[in-house]
Amino acid sequence: MFPPTAGMACYLGLDLSTQQLKGIVVCSEPSGSESNYRIVCEDRVVFDDLNFGTTSGAIVDGNRARAPVKMWLRAVDMILESLSKKIDLHKIRCIGGCGQQHGTVFWRDPSLLHRMDPSKSLEDNLRNAFSIELSPIWMDSSTTAQCLKLEAHVGGALELAHLTGSRAYERFSGNQIAKIATEMTEDYEETARISLVSSFIPSLFLGEVAPIDFSDGSGMNLMNIRTNTWSQKCLDGCLSPDRAEELFNKLGGDRGLVAPGADLGGVCSTICSRFGFSPECRVSAFSGDNPASFVGMGVSKGDIVISLGSSDTLLLWVDKSTPPLLQGHLLANPIDPEYLMGMLCFKNGSLMRDRIAEECAGGDWQVFNALLDSTPAGNNGRVGVYFDFMEILPPRQGRLRFDLCGRTPVQVHSPFDNAGEIRALIEGQFMSKRIYAERVGFKLEASSRLLVTGGASANAALCQILADVFDLKVYSLTVANSAALGGAILAQRCIEGAASIEPLSQLVAVPQKANVYVELLPKFRKCLEHFDLL
Repeated sequence: MFPPTAGMACYLGLDLSTQQLKGIVVCSEPSGSESNYRIVCEDRVVFDDLNFGTTSGAIVDGNRARAPVKMWLRAVDMILESLSKKIDLHKIRCIGGCGQQHGTVFWRDPSLLHRMDPSKSLEDNLRNAFSIELSPIWMDSSTTAQCLKLEAHVGGALELAHLTGSRAYERFSGNQIAKIATEMTEDYEETARISLVSSFIPSLFLGEVAPIDFSDGSGMNLMNIRTNTWSQKCLDGCLSPDRAEELFNKLGGDRGLVAPGADLGGVCSTICSRFGFSPECRVSAFSGDNPASFVGMGVSKGDIVISLGSSDTLLLWVDKSTPPLLQGHLLANPIDPEYLMGMLCFKNGSLMRDRIAEECAGGDWQVFNALLDSTPAGNNGRVGVYFDFMEILPPRQGRLRFDLCGRTPVQVHSPFDNAGEIRALIEGQFMSKRIYAERVGFKLEASSRLLVTGGASANAALCQILADVFDLKVYSLTVANSAALGGAILAQRCIEGAASIEPLSQLVAVPQKANVYVELLPKFRKCLEHFDLL
């Protein structure tokens, strides 16, 4: 960490994720400097430590998953107090950030925002501000009936995906709102405004309800991703045509959507007084955590991002002409509104890698990597798909193994040896990702890079196989929290126009010249098609 020096412009990025609130202060150097930015300080607040009865940041009851709004308020108070002891917050020029996608906040009395007392905590000031104390979050899957109703109203899942970028998903905000409106009618009627988690946080700084940014708004099943406006057909289908105008107004109406990183206004006097921000400090529109990571990774057209976490997520820069996806998502591009961001989710990521590591290497990752390296690239035609958990892409479960050496793929009904199992898993996971990426429209360009993040991205052996499968150089971000960094970059872009803060990455793998995947990928694609795995 480095203290800010004269001439530095400082920006605060906040990331309210599922389990914690993270903050990062980034200062950009004067032009001509050897490094274009420095991280001045970082901090975090873990939600389970705040004693609100959460586990991993959520209260789960069957297929319902919620989080206390007051827990988030307390966390914001705590992180700002902590950061104020590490840096003079008066130096911050703009605040940006992101929130976990698909979470919703229901305001009963948003006027309390501009009547806050600087001597009181956010939690005390806004004690009576919310009509619903437990916000539904992305883990909630209790809205199947609302999803079916919405798809039926607009003309089917494919038509909804064309309009909004996704078919109806239980976790998406529009379906969560519909459930509350029908099952918690009195609470809904008392709701004056509805925020996403990403627009809830800047509201605290502004002293008024902030609009929703396009990128996070496109994860609601309510926004037209071609025009970045509310879809009248979806508003009608969410509740009913006679209630659509009321919903439209609760979402902020015509001013309810803005571009990512848009200047929303100055920090309100209460927050300036309480935490020491300058009255000149601005607030930029916050985005969802996935779009913010897209910004924080420094993605350019032609790049691809792979997050290797418990589940794996693939982010792509795609054209607006991309056909609608029934499996996967198209979101508004947070960097260039003329394009979209494709997002493909694979549930069996590190969850499956950890299982195979336990079964075949005793949970020892050094042994795992040694066994992986002991097998040749391509695994002599042996490959598999391992879905112990119901997969998203494709919606299948089970372990399937194949031999691709012949003209047609042959299913293998017994496990491979330990080394073969490990390589079959990894190559199957990574080749599937490339095949799905190409279906969305990904094409290799001369400038293309593969950017990796997530816990498993530290494994050099995995990065090498990614480089070979995608035939791309692989880069890893040198900052752990790409979402919070993306929020800081959005804040900087808000003030200076074009972002001069460029994420720092390091080259971690280069594709080998003798690449067996050139021949293996088409065979594996035909195998997946033949066995209905695409």
